[in-house]
Amino acid sequence: MRARGDPAAAAAAPHVSVILPVHNAEPWLDECLRSVLQQDFQGSMELSVFNDASQDRSAAVIERWKGRLEDAGIPVVIGGHDAPAPRGVGYSKNQAIAQSSGSYLCFLDSDDVMMPQRVRLQLEAAAQHPTSIIGCRVRREPPKSTERYTRWINQLTPDQLLTQVFTSHGPTVIMPTWFCSRAWFFHVGPFDEGGQGVPEDLLFFYDHLRKGGGVVRVDQSLLLYRYLPDAATHSVLETTIWTHRVRFLEERVLPRWAAFTIWNAGRQGRRLYRSLTAEARRKVVAFCDVDENKIRKGFYCHEDSQERPKPRVPVLHFRAARPPFVICVKLVQGTGCSRPPWGPRSPCPSRAGPCGWVTAFTHSRVHPSSTGPGHFRPGNKDLTGGAFEDNLRSLHLREGQDFLHFS
Repeated sequence: MRARGDPAAAAAAPHVSVILPVHNAEPWLDECLRSVLQQDFQGSMELSVFNDASQDRSAAVIERWKGRLEDAGIPVVIGGHDAPAPRGVGYSKNQAIAQSSGSYLCFLDSDDVMMPQRVRLQLEAAAQHPTSIIGCRVRREPPKSTERYTRWINQLTPDQLLTQVFTSHGPTVIMPTWFCSRAWFFHVGPFDEGGQGVPEDLLFFYDHLRKGGGVVRVDQSLLLYRYLPDAATHSVLETTIWTHRVRFLEERVLPRWAAFTIWNAGRQGRRLYRSLTAEARRKVVAFCDVDENKIRKGFYCHEDSQERPKPRVPVLHFRAARPPFVICVKLVQGTGCSRPPWGPRSPCPSRAGPCGWVTAFTHSRVHPSSTGPGHFRPGNKDLTGGAFEDNLRSLHLREGQDFLHFS
């Protein structure tokens, strides 16, 4: 492969297109674009920027960097519009992809910073896994923002990249780290262009899985993933995300289970039960818990049901319950975003970037002796004091077969 600075290489169709949607990103663009220039990948690479009606000086920053990048053998394709309102991140990414020509797509947010080896290492992984979305580990900035969410991003096992796709965190490799072939993107996509209120990355991720796509993470920190609590302008309601998650669970998991138990007889477990279709609800044989008050009551009655008599679902101690389990609880968490805005009904501002996703924090205290299941991985005991993890481990269950997280 020719060196990137070789004029012949620059003139040929690029091997990798860096996809950069931009909306009012002036404060971060210099650092972001410098990280494109500093990639150690020696093959052909282009930058495709789509400016989604920025009202700041983002366009001027992009033009200033265009010459520097092209002098280094990185062609820059610039598109955009100056309509009164932005069209949204799904539209912007689709436009940036459409105007690009690389065989592989490397997604980048305008407030993030790539490590020099990112393109090279993710391209190597994508070549080995042509029908996968390739992600990577991240380094959060500021370092102690959204610590639990960052651990979740970085510590999922290869199996959990597929089994934990139903949780409130969203895609198990976060959108700003995505890298895939152009051919696979168009096999799955494009992104939904509904704009504000549409979780375009989650919808694409679910479609990717429906079509048999894999999920691979390069286990190096290849992205500085910035957390900007006051900069988001749009939001996706938690209720919207919840509905997509429930429908995906019903589609992908529940058809292969004749019956199952919901772990958590509290608010979140009951909410899941009520959200299921009537057919799926009939498969719920019990709730399980460790709360003696809930267990003593003996059952949960679905008062809103149209069935007669109204369904009464037993509430059991977890040791008396039978798998498979759907583990469902609201935990103390500050997730950052993926970009899902997980939290109660109204989102609060989180990170900026062209996509406009935000995160709401869920402030829900879980006593170590209560029902709260965290993500079942080492290093996560701060969520429940370790009690839930110990209880689950004592049952010797297999994640993905005997239980799934829907927390």
